[in-house]
Parts: sequence; C-alpha cells; structure tokens
Amino acid sequence: MAAGEPQAKKLKLEEKEVSQNALFGMGNPLLDICAVVDKDFLDKYGLKPNDQILAEEKHKELFEEIVRKFKVEYHAGGSTQNSVKIAQWMIQQPHKVSTFLGCIGTDKFGGILKKKAEEAHVDAHYYEQSEEPTGTCAACITDDNRSLVANLAAANCYKKEKHLDLEENWKLVEKAKVFYIAGFFLTVSPESILKVAKHASEHNKVFSLNLSAPFISQFFKEPMMKVMPYVDILFGNETEAATFAREQGFETEDIEEIAKKTQSLPKVNKKRQRIVVFTQGKDGTVVTSGNEVTISPVLDIDQSEIVDTNGAGDAFVGGFLSQLVYDRPLEECIRAGHYSANVIIRRAGCTFPEKPDFH
Repeated sequence: MAAGEPQAKKLKLEEKEVSQNALFGMGNPLLDICAVVDKDFLDKYGLKPNDQILAEEKHKELFEEIVRKFKVEYHAGGSTQNSVKIAQWMIQQPHKVSTFLGCIGTDKFGGILKKKAEEAHVDAHYYEQSEEPTGTCAACITDDNRSLVANLAAANCYKKEKHLDLEENWKLVEKAKVFYIAGFFLTVSPESILKVAKHASEHNKVFSLNLSAPFISQFFKEPMMKVMPYVDILFGNETEAATFAREQGFETEDIEEIAKKTQSLPKVNKKRQRIVVFTQGKDGTVVTSGNEVTISPVLDIDQSEIVDTNGAGDAFVGGFLSQLVYDRPLEECIRAGHYSANVIIRRAGCTFPEKPDFH
C-alpha cells in the first residue's frame, strides 16, 4: 500500500456530505429580459442607471419596446432563484441540494423557467396559476450599471395556504438546514417568510435574508422588521445598507457602524449571533464576525473583462450559501461568494460555465 493512501482516506471522511434539499429558497421567479440600452431609453421611462424597482403603469410599454428596439437575451431569473441556482452549481453533487418555491403562470415563460430550473439541477416546486402570466424583469444595462424593472405578475400571486402549507411542500422546509429569502419576497408573502423564519429559529437552523433594494427598507419596513428578529445572516450592498440605516434612524453613514448596529438589533434565537454581510462592488466586503467588523477584499478583475454586473449580488450569496450548507467557516463562505461573483460578472445574465474552479 502506498504511504499516501490512508491519508487521502482520512481527508475524505472529514468532508461532510450534504443532503438533497439542505438549502431552501423562496421568492419571485422571473424571466429576465436583458439588453444593453441607451441613456435615452432610461430617461424615457424615468429609470436611474443603477436601481431596482417594481413596474408601474408607465412602464407597461417598456417590456415591448426593449424587445423591439434592442438585442435581448432571456435568462431564468428572480433574485432568490438565481442565488440557489448558483449555490447548486458550486456544490455540483448531489443534484437538488437547492430547493426553490415561487409562483409562475401556465404559459410559455413559465415553461422556460421550469426547464431552466431542471437544467440547473434545482428542485423547484412552483405554485402554478392561470390568472396572471409568469413574471418578467427587464434588465436595462448601460456601461457597468444595470437598472432592473420587475413586473411581478404571477410571482405576486404566491399564497401560503395554497402552497407552502401543503404537506409535501412543508416537508421540504423540515428537510432544509439553511434558508435564504431575498427581501423582494416581502412585497408578496410576508406571512410565508415569517412561517419559515420561525421554523428555522425554533430548530436552530440558519435563516438568511437580503435587503435586496432600497425601496424594500423604505416601503416594506414593517414586514421586514417583523422578520428581522429571526434573521441569522443579513446580506445587502452598500446602497441598501445606507437606506436601511436612514430608515432605522441609525444616524451614521459609516458602513462598518451600520453593520454593527444591524447586528445588535433584537434577535430571537440567542444561540446564533447575527452575521451581517455588506458587499460594496469592487471595494471590500464588510462582515461582522463575533464583535469584530472585518473587510474582505474582492478578487481583482480588469474592467475590460466585466460584461454584466447584474447578477453579482445574487452570485455572491449563492457562493456563500454553497459553503454554509457544509458548515464551513465564515471566511470560506465569503471567499466562495467572491469567487462566484467574479465568474458571473464576466458573462451576460446570471449564467455560468459548466463547472466551478473553486478550491
């Protein structure tokens, strides 16, 4: 027997297995309609270069015009769905570690989302209804900015009692050990989020939430703060963090201070201290760990290699979660998040190569 063999065996034993449905995500499944647009297009619809908003009456035409006027690409999207898809890509085997719940329409776009989830080996359980068409999100790209306009449509029709409460779906919640929900879902079904968050807290599982967009902290403050006591890990970017701080009356614009104050907001499960993770684009990621705040530098990338920063935040979370399900240290979760984001921004839409190269 070669001297090295027992060593290899020992290492194998230490690597935890991860089970199917260990990661649970719930959110707004949307078909992304991505296009590089011009400033006139943004101005016409009153869009900021870097923002995310919900479509209003005045944006009705936008979805038709973008397809007519620019070269568009369709990608399976929706913030939470993107993240669990990337987590699954990072994990590779077994398939279906990532579970996803959300609402779609019984139409062509809904069919595309089902097919894309299957291709990504995500265990998607959609609530399908025929009143509203499948939701879409126009990603209007200019330089390295992206302005997102979401027409939730079917995604807005998710019903706790018609889907989450069903025995076969609730079983998926019971199987999971890590939960992730983007703040966007607070606009749809806060009662579903609360039910899952309470389950996680009672069973000492990890519940994570994303601030997702400035408007969530502003206009959905009440449902957000009802969920906050159950949040073990809070994600957000620098703009969302600043808005959250203003809305909470933190009286500081210092991102490290904001992270600290967010960490010390009331929390139900005292066995886990809240972790706050704020990304800042090309600047370092702010992380609270214990009573420290650290800044982790992101991977270098040449500006000319950046194709589309649209999925960077979702990808970061996906990479982070892929290590969290293995219970790996926080530094590893951050490193994986930075790796995934670095891969995604080199490509159009939230897409990725066949296999990750992360060690």
